[in-house]
Amino acid sequence: MLSLSTVTKTPLGIWALMGLMLATRAHSNHFGSAISLPDASLAVFFMAGLWFGGLRFFSVLLLEAALIDYVAISHMGVSDYCISPAYVFLIPTYAALFFAGRAATPFKTMRVRDLSLQLGLLVMASSVAFMISNSSFYVLSERFTDLNWMQYADRVAQYYVPYVSGALVYSVVIIATVRVLTSLSLTPSSRNKAI
Repeated sequence: MLSLSTVTKTPLGIWALMGLMLATRAHSNHFGSAISLPDASLAVFFMAGLWFGGLRFFSVLLLEAALIDYVAISHMGVSDYCISPAYVFLIPTYAALFFAGRAATPFKTMRVRDLSLQLGLLVMASSVAFMISNSSFYVLSERFTDLNWMQYADRVAQYYVPYVSGALVYSVVIIATVRVLTSLSLTPSSRNKAI
């Protein structure tokens, strides 16, 4: 029988999150295109914190992200435009999502209050991640010497909604999929206990 803990506390869930990041990160457009899905890395780090929480898995995901980027740039023709000294700031960027996921662990039911708190933490963490990644890129990449902070902020503001909504949509789909799969495999009496 498939249970919530089978998906969220075992290698099955770990491999699923890692597979999702692999399937969506290796292309050249972070927000997706007609032939590729948007990058799911933000949602993957949030779910990893929510369901697994260990710093070892966080480190494995960081390593996976770096390896995917390396292979995409060196062997798949993806642009290296985003690679700069600011790349190291992806660690606190993803940490914001991972630790927000950990903070959301008490709110795992399908009740409206718990889902609202989970998603609120995700939106807040995605916003922090957006600020960390973009401000570090502005300061350290040396690609914007002709722009002041306000001009740069105005230029990247258009990416805020797709950045946050991508993490939100993936997370909602992941949570809903896991809940549907687990509820389909529960007996009627255990289904009432799970809700």
